[in-house]
Amino acid sequence: MNAYEYIKQAILHREFPPKMRLTEEFLAKKLQISRTPIREALKQLESEGLTVSMKRGVRVRHFTKQDIQQIYDLRTLLEGYAAAQAAIHRTDDDIEEMKTANQRYEQAINSYLKTGETTIEYILEINHGFHDAVIKASQNQHIHSHISKVVVVPLIFRSFYWFDEHQLRHSLDVHKVILKAIEEQDTERARVAMHEHIYHGRDQVLLRIDDIDDCYTASEAH
Repeated sequence: MNAYEYIKQAILHREFPPKMRLTEEFLAKKLQISRTPIREALKQLESEGLTVSMKRGVRVRHFTKQDIQQIYDLRTLLEGYAAAQAAIHRTDDDIEEMKTANQRYEQAINSYLKTGETTIEYILEINHGFHDAVIKASQNQHIHSHISKVVVVPLIFRSFYWFDEHQLRHSLDVHKVILKAIEEQDTERARVAMHEHIYHGRDQVLLRIDDIDDCYTASEAH
């Protein structure tokens, strides 16, 4: 794992929690590498909105409720547009790719709920696979680069951790609606269903963010 991936994963998993100061010296020592790849990694993470520059080093970004609202609103617009475009441009191969991703998603959810053998991390990975397939089917090469910058908040807060069985099943049902709409080239239904899917995750984050912040504030105090 390179410096960029290591630091990013540490931020996403809150090994480096919000507001933590990161310096090249600290990271170079921790990773046992030179400062040059650290410096490049920090520049990239800042461009993605995960860190904020300081006079010396960077600070892990703290997301407010307003940040979350705005970022999810932007993600909804982008992915809703992607779903509508996918309904216009999708190929038979795209439909098969989305169906396969959705079947894997259903299997992962069933495994998680019935046996506990599947992890939430794996469910997240499969969920992202479905979304990536939708974006690919849109045939707009610019959408993916823009969307990648607004999935940071969902990755950090991981709303799936708070989903109960009903919410996981609901997420799967909405996937099926999105898939059917794209297959039938129903652009508006695809767009609306994608909006519902993303806002469902946003609502879970907004409900829990105070608990998360309290948890990390308490841990910093010890």
